[in-house]
Parts: sequence; C-alpha cells; structure tokens
Amino acid sequence: MQASKLFVGVDVAKAELVTATHETGVGCVLANLGSAIDGWLHTLPAGTVIAMESTGSYHRLLAQRAYAAGLTVYVLNARDVYFYAKALGARSKTDRVDARLIARYVAEHHPRLHAWQPGVGSHALVQELMLRRAAVVAKRTALRQTLRGCSELGPALAQLDKSFDALLQALDAQVQALIDADTTLSAGQARLRTITGFGPQASALLAALLARMGFANADALVAYSGMDPRANDSGAKYGKRRLSKRGLPALRRQMYLAAFAASHSKALAPLYQATRARGFSTTESLVILARKLLRVAFAVWKTATPFDARKMVPQHA
Repeated sequence: MQASKLFVGVDVAKAELVTATHETGVGCVLANLGSAIDGWLHTLPAGTVIAMESTGSYHRLLAQRAYAAGLTVYVLNARDVYFYAKALGARSKTDRVDARLIARYVAEHHPRLHAWQPGVGSHALVQELMLRRAAVVAKRTALRQTLRGCSELGPALAQLDKSFDALLQALDAQVQALIDADTTLSAGQARLRTITGFGPQASALLAALLARMGFANADALVAYSGMDPRANDSGAKYGKRRLSKRGLPALRRQMYLAAFAASHSKALAPLYQATRARGFSTTESLVILARKLLRVAFAVWKTATPFDARKMVPQHA
C-alpha cells in the first residue's frame, strides 16, 4: 500500500519558520536561512507537501529551497487561510497554531490548488521590481498626505519629491532593460501597449505575470487579480457584489488606472458611458471596464495580435 503524503504547514516570519505536520501537529522552529532550511528539508520523506502563506518576500527562500529539493510547494493566499480559520471557529492565534492550520488547509484543498513553481529569472525579477515600484508610490502618497499643509517644509518636500522621482526613474529603467533583453517580454509588452489605457507600468507588470503564469483562460486571470465580484445572495435577497481582492493590489491599481485612462479616450469612452447609463457608479463602471481590459490583455497575449478597439465597442446600425 502506498504511504499517505505528509502535509507540512509553515508559518513564515522574517527571522524564523515554525512548522507543523497535518494530523499530528508535530513540528519545529528553525531560522529563515538557507542552511537551516536545507538541513530541515533533508529530514522530510520524498513526496512531502509543504505549504506557506504568501508574505511578500519572506516565504521565497523556503519555497525555492523546497522546490529545488523535489518537494511539492504551495504558496497560499493569506485571505483564504484567514477565512478558513474563521469557518473552523479558531479562537487562538500563535505561530504553531497558524502552521497547523496551513497544514490542514493544504491537506484538504490541495487537489484544487496550483502548485508553486519558480518563474524564469527575468520574468520573476520584472514582477518583483514592479511590485516594489508600487510600494514606493504608495509610501510617497502616504508621506504627501501626512505632510500636507506644512508650508514651512516646502523646500524639503520638493527635494523629497525629486528623490522619489529619481528612484522611480531608476526602477523604470531597470525594468525596461530587463524587458528589452527578453524576447518574450519585449514582444508581449509591445502588444499590450496597443491596448487603450495601457501605459509602461501596466504593460510591464502584465507581461511579466502572463509570461510566468499559465492561466487557463481570461476568467482565471480576472480571479487571480482579485477583481472578480463575489455574490452575497440569500433566498430572494440579491446582495451587493464586492470584489474578492484576492490577488496583487498593485495589479488591481494598475488596471484601475488603465480603465480611468481608457474611459477618457475616444476609442473606449462610449463603452464606459454605456456602463454608466445602466446605473453603475463611477467606481463600479471603472472596475467593470478594468475587468474587460484584463480579458483583452489575456486575448492579446494568447493570440499574439494587437488590440482592436472596435471589438469592444458595440456597433450600432
């Protein structure tokens, strides 16, 4: 008889990892360092499944080492694990409890999950740089709001803005250099740039994402972005739809900005206005347009053909 798989959950922090196995809950605490991780991985039997939540960057070393060791790796959406814990009625939260919860979650749900795989170096690096760029923009906005009205700091704020501009320009230059050196990314970005509303940031982020992830269809891309609406119905009650927000915040922001630009364009303004005429608010209409643009991006990437705005705008006789 084939031995059952061992499912291991790992709670990841910057300095340490806390592990726990499904069913027994047995685990250990180790440093989040390559040597410590490799030593622990060598104690696990072949076929072990390791799961962790996406932490931004702290989980990557473990995911890479576990994958290199031939183990199956799952990087979970933290929101999914959070709601799973709520459904179980979890009443406490510690690193060990979280590790056990992750192990249980992956043991129950792994048949419908996609195992983690490392991307091609340049593709992964472009996405990483774009996410860091989004974080820089967010920090800049937060600082501006915090210091708003401090007229006496005017010269210092102007200098700070110049520093942010220089940093963003350096990031953009590095991203573009990586894209230009990669045939797949370069050709893909050029086609994505033909989509109305798409600028250098949206096209770069989506080119890296579509090159790395083998989405089965446009619906999968929309779901990954977190721009898919979730139903909230009960009986005869039709509840308000809200975005799942399961994916990358940076991707949602870029698509919203692309939709905003497209809504003011000659090509797609009629489509946006038609949505508004159906009673949707400005924000709702932009989100709907952003979803449409995501589907267009998937089609442009898959078919390797430029964007044709005429296919999006209803043709009236």
